[in-house]
Amino acid sequence: MNTVLSRANSLFAFSLSVMAALTFGCFITTAFKDRSVPVRLHVSRIMLKNVEDFTGPRERSDLGFITFDITADLENIFDWNVKQLFLYLSAEYSTKNNVRKDVAECWVYEEMGVRHCCSGVTLFRPKFSFHSFDWRKALNQVVLWDKIVLRGDNPKLLLKDMKTKYFFFDDGNGLKGNRNVTLTLSWNVVPNAGILPLVTGSGV
Repeated sequence: MNTVLSRANSLFAFSLSVMAALTFGCFITTAFKDRSVPVRLHVSRIMLKNVEDFTGPRERSDLGFITFDITADLENIFDWNVKQLFLYLSAEYSTKNNVRKDVAECWVYEEMGVRHCCSGVTLFRPKFSFHSFDWRKALNQVVLWDKIVLRGDNPKLLLKDMKTKYFFFDDGNGLKGNRNVTLTLSWNVVPNAGILPLVTGSGV
């Protein structure tokens, strides 16, 4: 004859199995959904100064200030498995002298035939050779602004005359005269269950 304790244990084990099945179903039904949406970025003001870098060695570095607009409709990203979005605006630009540590780490993957680092962002495209490579084009990435959009918040972004939240410091003088600085809006999708995808907006 089953005791109360054994019946409670069976009920608890059955409840865990049902919850696990529901969690997996929540994940698998949204695992292959496209989370990318069109984004429109517009820069209305740019200012560049060469100042003393107070964050490191007392050397002069380029400091950029930008004013920008963001227009995007994030409504299609949200579903029953999305808890929130972490948006961030990053600037990407190449320099001749600044070689970062993560570029050297990504070269190991490049030799193995993989062109992306662990973050999923292509850092550089060297002139490929199995024993030698070109250090002259390292892609710098700087996060300038971020925002958390919770489920239930207004998913339509219509932001005007936004300022950067973080300093746009270059480790040297790579901003002055640089004609290839690209702004990219990306977001992490924080799910209730499953992986944490990193998505870059299209049409930026």
